Amino acid sequence: MRYLLIGFLLFFSCGLFAQNDLLAKNYFEQGDYEKALVLYKRLVQQNKGNTRYLVDLVKTHQQLEQYSEAEELLKEYTEGKRIIPQFLIELGYNYALQNKDSISQINYQKAIDFVKESPPYAYIVGQVFSDYNLLNEAVTVYETAMMQDDSRNYYAQLARIYGEQGELEKMFETYVELIKINPTYNGTIKRNFSLYITEDPTNEANILLRKTLLKKLQQDPDVLYNELLSWLFIQQKDFKKAFIQEKAIYARREENLSGLLDLGKITIDEKSYEDAKEIINFIIEKAYNPRLKLEGYQQLMYVELELAQEKDYPKIDAQYKQLFSEFGDDRDTYLLQIDYNDFLAFRYGKKEEAIQNLKALSKKGLTIYQEARVKLKLADILVFDEKFNEALIYYSQVQNKVQNDVLAQEARFKVARTSYFKGDFEWAQVQLDVLKKSASQLIANDAMQLSLMIQDNSLEDSTQTALKKFATADLRALQNKNVEAITLLKDILTNHKGEEIEDEALLKMGMIYEKLNQFENAEAQYLKLIELYKEDILADDAHFKLAKLYETYLGQPEKAKELYEQIIFNFQDSIYFVEARKRYRMLRGDEIN
Repeated sequence: MRYLLIGFLLFFSCGLFAQNDLLAKNYFEQGDYEKALVLYKRLVQQNKGNTRYLVDLVKTHQQLEQYSEAEELLKEYTEGKRIIPQFLIELGYNYALQNKDSISQINYQKAIDFVKESPPYAYIVGQVFSDYNLLNEAVTVYETAMMQDDSRNYYAQLARIYGEQGELEKMFETYVELIKINPTYNGTIKRNFSLYITEDPTNEANILLRKTLLKKLQQDPDVLYNELLSWLFIQQKDFKKAFIQEKAIYARREENLSGLLDLGKITIDEKSYEDAKEIINFIIEKAYNPRLKLEGYQQLMYVELELAQEKDYPKIDAQYKQLFSEFGDDRDTYLLQIDYNDFLAFRYGKKEEAIQNLKALSKKGLTIYQEARVKLKLADILVFDEKFNEALIYYSQVQNKVQNDVLAQEARFKVARTSYFKGDFEWAQVQLDVLKKSASQLIANDAMQLSLMIQDNSLEDSTQTALKKFATADLRALQNKNVEAITLLKDILTNHKGEEIEDEALLKMGMIYEKLNQFENAEAQYLKLIELYKEDILADDAHFKLAKLYETYLGQPEKAKELYEQIIFNFQDSIYFVEARKRYRMLRGDEIN
């Protein structure tokens, strides 16, 4: 019973300390320093070993300009045998608040000298110097400790301070040294580099990092420096130079093509197809097993298709068939077969052949996930061919086969979209309501967008006439029947003027004109949407698409910059906010922060 009582009292007293701590902190933050002072005095008295309470009490005295009281408290821990070195800095700062700079410097130096004798104190002493923005002193502390004890590593702290001081070359050198010592910092440090590095190779930070790495590479041919140079060139979208570095890495690490594979995927994502072809051909040449070679050919065919014109389609078809002759047409090549049948259906006009190929492939002993992917593509082609009911059967099969996978959610979304194309908006809405909580953010966003569009355009028109026209136009655009799609959208803009669907029609028409490379026509649609619906849910879409149009195709970077700026200030919740800020800063030619 006695132990129970003691335990209860300890628990109660701990709770009381925590309550007083929070209350004191609240008084301090609200500027009610007298009340904070009473509580901090009590906390210090009751917790003599807690240095945080003592520091908080000192700061409270300082806010009340009670410097003598603060000094008296600190001197207990800065004189005699019981010296706590960080309190020397607190004492020095207390003098600095009274403009007694010479005395404050004496105490700062005492803290530095203490670290010379006892390097383990460098972390806390350097941190307190940094907290008071005494960066030169913090640097001295860390450098001193590392000289005194070479087992100590304060590169991370030093690099951060060098960055704050604008000493970029020192910062880069220190971060690179840190990565070499501890490779686990690689990702974190690259994120720090990204605060300074831009796409512009003439940017000061880019030049300094490149020089730092080249100098390191000359002194020590460590593959780490090639990797960092490759990363830098990728940020600058200079893929040829990145390729040179990746080849150097491969030469040192033979049979490891992972860096080149990643670079190939990046160049494809960035639509730098000629660079991608060069990289992928190198991968195919050096591939050490059939699986890797097959992956290379799959990427190469994707690039060939992106560069192909209609007259090239017979050649593309022959290339695919040659690959199936070499690698087979069973489960090992199922991804390549999906790509091939996508080409047949959506590009080459051979929908029936693609449908039969995929039906046959789905019966070739695939895993459930392989079969799900095949049936998803099969259903997509059936929708393209307006065989909606059959497509819905296959989408449902995918949902049942891989119930807890993102593929099932994708299939559900496509069920909703197919129902939307059919004009069955009520059933589409049921499916979309479920998907709004999807684990996949992309699917959740797409579901939300389609759901809002159906909902908004069903309220004022019970017959849903305009919505049915728009859904048909959407399908025609998917089928690459762009002229028919534009005709339907123009009909909506003429006969349903002022209705909710008008903004959707303008945005969709602008996107179709972009696909047709009719950029002035696309510009006109986006401008009209912004003029009529500048407060609407699609306004940020129009701003961003028009900005990209000006920047990429119409050669008007100033107009692009103005539109990106409007997104930054007027659409802070937009999914385009981060990218708009990045593009704006690049167009403005921002210097390093």
